[in-house]
Amino acid sequence: MEKVFEIKLPQFEGPFDLLLFFIERDEIDIHNIPISNITNDFLDYMHRMTSLNIELASEFILVAATLMRIKAKMLLPRPEMDEQGNEIDPRKDLVERLLLYKQYKESCEELKVMEDDRGMKTTRGNIQKELATIAMENSHAEELMNLTLYQLLNSFNKVLKRFDAEKNKVFHHVVQYPYTIAEQKSKVKDMLRGQEKLAFTEIIFSCENKVQAIFTFLGVLEMLQEQIIRITLGMGYNNFWLSENTSS
Repeated sequence: MEKVFEIKLPQFEGPFDLLLFFIERDEIDIHNIPISNITNDFLDYMHRMTSLNIELASEFILVAATLMRIKAKMLLPRPEMDEQGNEIDPRKDLVERLLLYKQYKESCEELKVMEDDRGMKTTRGNIQKELATIAMENSHAEELMNLTLYQLLNSFNKVLKRFDAEKNKVFHHVVQYPYTIAEQKSKVKDMLRGQEKLAFTEIIFSCENKVQAIFTFLGVLEMLQEQIIRITLGMGYNNFWLSENTSS
């Protein structure tokens, strides 16, 4: 049976701790996060961890998917609007959660200082010393004499529960796909080179699977934002053309 070992890295206790590290490292305004750079750093960290065969918690996968969704929303040409007609910032919910996590983290650090200070004080009596004295006074023979069948059955039941819990433990495996947005952008450029225009469906149908199609779609959005290519509507339903932006 294949064994999977989980390793908890002490420097990052969760995905939000990792995001705060990137923000503090690059001296970024938390209210104006560059999603593209943060997403690339976050995914690069996850790829390094998987290359070391380190199991990542499901929270990291969820936050990575959230960053990809926000990045895709920000690349769309038409932003979402609220009921008053104001543009909705896709990063708003993430920023609020980061600020709340930062507040809790700072509070925990203050409580840790108070805990360490309290631990330096000696309370009346010495529990550890008293327990050690009691243990020395009672021999193993006396413990065996006082052991009952109920205690044995109770201990055996606890061991069985722990065994079942370990046997049915759920592990998450992160699959690293052999695609990147940069590579798909290069592929789209090659397909457009020498072409007056190219149907978007032809680009998508050239993909091998859904995952490659998603990376290709994100690459097209980035190229539109960077004004590398142009998009024009065609006849019919959901029909449009892509062409090189010669004016850029």
